[in-house]
Amino acid sequence: MMLMAASFCDVNLGCGLRKLHDFHSTPNGKTRSHAHAQNLCSYSKQHIYLKRLDIKQVEVKRRFKLHQVSSGKNAHSSELAKEDDISMATLIWRAIKLPIYSVALVPLTIGSASAYLQSSTFPATRYFVLLVSSILVITWLNLSNDVYDFDTGADKNKRESVVNLIGSRTGTLLAAYMFLVLGLIGLTWVSLEAGHLRAMLLLACAIFCGYIYQCPPFRLSYHGLGEPLCFAAFGPFATTGFYWLMGNNSSVNCLPLTGTVLCASLLIGFTTSLILFCSHFHQVRLGTEKGSSVVKVAITALYSLLLIFGLSRDLPSSCIILCLLTLPMGNRVVSFVDENHEDKRSIFMAKYYCVRLHALFGASLAAGLVIAKFVSKRYIPRLILA
Repeated sequence: MMLMAASFCDVNLGCGLRKLHDFHSTPNGKTRSHAHAQNLCSYSKQHIYLKRLDIKQVEVKRRFKLHQVSSGKNAHSSELAKEDDISMATLIWRAIKLPIYSVALVPLTIGSASAYLQSSTFPATRYFVLLVSSILVITWLNLSNDVYDFDTGADKNKRESVVNLIGSRTGTLLAAYMFLVLGLIGLTWVSLEAGHLRAMLLLACAIFCGYIYQCPPFRLSYHGLGEPLCFAAFGPFATTGFYWLMGNNSSVNCLPLTGTVLCASLLIGFTTSLILFCSHFHQVRLGTEKGSSVVKVAITALYSLLLIFGLSRDLPSSCIILCLLTLPMGNRVVSFVDENHEDKRSIFMAKYYCVRLHALFGASLAAGLVIAKFVSKRYIPRLILA
């Protein structure tokens, strides 16, 4: 039995060894083993390729970001270089803000034209004194605004700021209030000479609006009340006050408050507020896109009010016709703001387009009032307050 078992094991073992030898020696076995090795090699190469590709993509993204940062720095450096290239004469011109002084000229001219329509008088000396006094008051507004903006840090890097140009905050503030005192002296003199203290009260209200707009502790401009205060100051208060001062003489003690001067003052207040809005366009809390929509609505409202006042006969037809001729300038303001509201460098010019509209509209309105005196013989202003 033992011999038989040993023989059986030897036979099985020999058979198994032969099968294993045959398997390795057959082509199929070689092919399967070789294919498996090829698959492993292919997978390894593909994995390495993808890994290298990911590394290249990361490197490309990193270089692109570095390029963007470098481009931004170069653009900023070029802007700073451009700012550094601005001449001192240009900075002084910007600091003076000469076009903005139209806000002193236009209300006085409209008030004078309204008074001429009502009383046929034009005291040239009063007009000159009131103009100089108004310019002095506007100078106070500009200088004190630079001082208080410097205090808040808003004008820290503004090279055309008067404080930065002079290098003295105290000196700028003292000069500002000196101009205010001189302006008040001129306004008071005309009020006493005309014998109309009610007009002086209106002008005092206009100046007070300017004070609470920008001066501490009020600083209402930071609470979104700048435009309403500007509207009241340069519209009903200043224009009506000038109307009364320019119309008083020995024969006429006090001109009545008419719908003509009131409607004209509302339109002038509107255009003046638009200048202020576009002056701080980059600070608009609504966003620049909505801000551009506000400008479009404001221009539309301005000319709509003009037509309404014409239809109600509060303004003579000559005013309506001449003011409508300024429509291309109004359209220019809208298109400029719409095209450049996202460009902080270009939108800077928006306020100057508004100044042009303000000056042209005011000149047209004043000319229309004077023409109505000679052409519209039957035109009689509607009385509101005798």
